[in-house]
Amino acid sequence: MEKPPLRDYTAANAASAPPLLNTLTPSRRTSLNRAFAAIYTCAIVALFYRHTQTLLSSKNLVSFYVTLTLFVSDLILAFIWASGQAFRMRPVYRKEFPENLEKVVKTSDLPGLDVFICTADPYKEPPISVVNTALSVMAYDYPTEKISVYVSDDGGSAFTLFAFVEAARFAAHWLPFCRKNDIAKRNPDEYFATDYKMSSETEDIKIMYESMKMRVEHVVETGKISEEYNTSDDVRQAVSQWSIDGFTRQNHPTVIQVLLDKNKDKDITGNSLPNLVYVSRQKSETSPHHFKAGALNVLVRVSAAMTNAPVILTLDCDMYSNDPTTPLRALCYILDPEMRSNLGYVQFPQEYHGLNKSDIYACEHKRLFKVHPVGYDGLSGPNYLGTGCFFRRRALCGGPSTLISPEIDGLCPDCVVNQPLTAPSVLELAHHVAGCNYENQTKWGSKIGFRYGSLVEDYYTGYRMKCEGWRSIFCYPETAAFLGDVPFNLLDVLSQNKRWAIGLLEVAFSRYSTITFGVKSMGLFMGLGYSYYAFWAILAIPITTYCLLPQLALLNELSIFPKVSDPWFLLYMFLFLGAYGQDLLEFVVHGGAIQRWWSDQRMWIMRGLSCYAFGLTEFVVKSIGIPTEGFNVTSKIINDEQSKRYEQGVFEFGVPSPLFVTLTMAAIINLSSFIIGLVQFIVDGGSNKEGLIMQLVLTGLIVMNCLPVYQAIALRSDKGKMATKTTVTATLLASAVYAVASLFLK
Repeated sequence: MEKPPLRDYTAANAASAPPLLNTLTPSRRTSLNRAFAAIYTCAIVALFYRHTQTLLSSKNLVSFYVTLTLFVSDLILAFIWASGQAFRMRPVYRKEFPENLEKVVKTSDLPGLDVFICTADPYKEPPISVVNTALSVMAYDYPTEKISVYVSDDGGSAFTLFAFVEAARFAAHWLPFCRKNDIAKRNPDEYFATDYKMSSETEDIKIMYESMKMRVEHVVETGKISEEYNTSDDVRQAVSQWSIDGFTRQNHPTVIQVLLDKNKDKDITGNSLPNLVYVSRQKSETSPHHFKAGALNVLVRVSAAMTNAPVILTLDCDMYSNDPTTPLRALCYILDPEMRSNLGYVQFPQEYHGLNKSDIYACEHKRLFKVHPVGYDGLSGPNYLGTGCFFRRRALCGGPSTLISPEIDGLCPDCVVNQPLTAPSVLELAHHVAGCNYENQTKWGSKIGFRYGSLVEDYYTGYRMKCEGWRSIFCYPETAAFLGDVPFNLLDVLSQNKRWAIGLLEVAFSRYSTITFGVKSMGLFMGLGYSYYAFWAILAIPITTYCLLPQLALLNELSIFPKVSDPWFLLYMFLFLGAYGQDLLEFVVHGGAIQRWWSDQRMWIMRGLSCYAFGLTEFVVKSIGIPTEGFNVTSKIINDEQSKRYEQGVFEFGVPSPLFVTLTMAAIINLSSFIIGLVQFIVDGGSNKEGLIMQLVLTGLIVMNCLPVYQAIALRSDKGKMATKTTVTATLLASAVYAVASLFLK
């Protein structure tokens, strides 16, 4: 990764200046980025000049429509490329100095921290994993009396509640153990999976943790709590009721359980424990619940009633803390007087453990989570990435200069809570604001809190906050602040990306469209930067075009690209190599391996042919009033066989899905086209031979990207191979597409 030079901070400077909390250094590649953008723009203009010439000189309808299709596809690619240049106009790197924080503010004066952890399904998001995430932040190197952890259980699962009852007991031993031994990894599961220092104390803690883990997993598996678990009657009854009567997540009352209270609960050394509150909001089939955004807004209101800390950390249930000093790093920006007036949040990158060597599914999302936020940061800051983000509570209530007060005074961001968590008035207000009808006729979700209107509530919330005038900071320390799990199943990856694609389109074509409202509110570059993602799904059009049209034309010996001897051929080569070369350079500079870059390119094509195409189609269908499927939680459950294949770099296609059909169809067409085209190229020495070289090379590259598909169809016998139903359906579709294309291209 490119390392920024540090600002000079000598002893002489220290004597005359306040302690340095952070530095900012522009990237050394900025000038080169701008120069390349100017040159590449000229090349794009030249490409459209050629397309226009070809359109005007078309001698038949086939030539006209082929050129028009390529023109539209290239127009979309040019728009996405131009939007992406916003990230390259002023990338910056930051460094923070948490060791200087104590020189600026006393430990006793540090702001309170409310941590929000969301979970929704105990079968896809194992409660023991959620517990580990909570324990890792409860053990922060931060005054425990200032930490409050709120767990939102949107599944209303008694299993999750039981797990946190167990976690509350274990925390009394785990937190002092971490402090005493200065442990860096404060997720128990991860700590005991490493080469930890052996001692009798460590072994006792390990036995205690494994016993807790066994009980939690046993309860989830059986749906019953044994008498020996010494659990309260209400928790045991809730689990029994679920196992006997079943459970409807759309209908259940509000449940708020204070599991740890800093004023009452102590660890084994006599120190206060952080607050730990379990929240399951009320749900009803007759009231919209707005998925994760709705759950987060309930936590904003419930926490305001109970603790109202000025700083809020949002975490996904599988993103545990990997660095106990993370809150101090965030405060290096939040407490900086030069930034405080309009700083809305500090975003940390999403980073993952358990990725295989090649990251075959490109789950690292290096551009989304690392490269592009560095570029955003030089403008008005990175987008909210949904987890690992420290908000100022004030930023959730209107713009920097326009405070929008909630409808209840007790929910205002500057309100001080003086009563205990378990005070009847506090609990009464908390239950009231968690009701499913509470938001009716209020500004929650539109002007206050996390925003409704898109499946990607994180992107939409950050975007709307930027439009209101808030800026943000990208904090990218050398040690990962948070680490999370990745899907080991291709279908889960594509389904997640399809949901993102639909949610982003909901923003792109709303009244707050990034290309109109966004540019007007934030300026050209930030508007373009947000548009890069908002219109992500329309990449399905050019990707599908270039994965099918040149190949079908090649099968019919129709040339659609310039000949090698044509000067225009050099333009196409420059556009192709320039875009891929710059992309590869950025990937490698930010610490990526070339092997992972190749996986990223392959998944770019696979997403375009599957989840982007389906997401775009579903959005259009939904827009005309036809109901579609709702939000699905991505599974965090790991199957042993799938895990083994993932570690070996083998793709998982075992479950039949329409998402695999279009991908397999394109793979079959490309392989057939490449083989037949290569034979024709070698055997037939006709005059059109030179004009087909570009199509043959392009088809060959796509065939290389589709090798996992061919292996899954014909070379594998494990459970992850392509389903026969998918292969047959794709083959029939490929034959039909070829037959129809042949009628028009000949």
